[in-house]
Amino acid sequence: MTKRRVLITGSTGGVGTVLTQRLGDRYEVIGHGREADPEADPVVRGADLVDYDAVLAAMEGIDTVVHLAGAASPEASWGAVLDANIIGTRNVLEAARVAGVRRVVFASSNHAMGMYDRLEEWPVYPGTPPRADSLYGVSKVFGETLGRYYFDEYGLSFIALRIGWVTGDPTIVDTDVLHAMWLSEADAAQVVRCAIEAETPFGIYYAISDNPNRRWSMTNTMLELGYRPQDSWADEAPADEPVVEGGQTVDDDWPKGS
Repeated sequence: MTKRRVLITGSTGGVGTVLTQRLGDRYEVIGHGREADPEADPVVRGADLVDYDAVLAAMEGIDTVVHLAGAASPEASWGAVLDANIIGTRNVLEAARVAGVRRVVFASSNHAMGMYDRLEEWPVYPGTPPRADSLYGVSKVFGETLGRYYFDEYGLSFIALRIGWVTGDPTIVDTDVLHAMWLSEADAAQVVRCAIEAETPFGIYYAISDNPNRRWSMTNTMLELGYRPQDSWADEAPADEPVVEGGQTVDDDWPKGS
């Protein structure tokens, strides 16, 4: 069978690089960046997210968009999230609709619900009312809501993944809440594969590894997407580092510095 052609926006970023490397055997991966690079492997299509015509051109022949590109810091300014995460996300969804893309997998974030973390009001479920901890988090709530509209209004399949903290080594910091939301590189690739292929046409799902102190529900991620996390930050932790079930306290200025 012909491989799905998957466009990964922001493919040259940290998570984008991981997914490009790990999904290339299963899909025909097309990269995306601000500047085109036809000599890259995989090929990188260029488009500034605020330029709708350029984004539409990048959608040619695409089955699924994995939308990672945008301002990625919880300390990002309003101008940054407005251009990249709000106008940019609208352009991606509209272009996907016009181009006949089958599905958009949207990289949402735990920061869409991060105020629950700051106030230690756990557990958090996918259906809990949004409670962003930053303008970045607000922009991710916007993306989830806009995706709901495009699914309801136009039938564009939309899967939002509230991605945790992706890094190869979770022991580089000693912050419990980051350990709790760690998503290993292998699990990140697995959950995105599940989101690309799942039969369910719409949903919002947490994407975290099998961490013993996590406090965000992944029941629907496992039941509806078929995700089975294989890694745990506790397996990477030093032997003398405690794992506190239910989690330790969170700094009052969360997510500053996260």
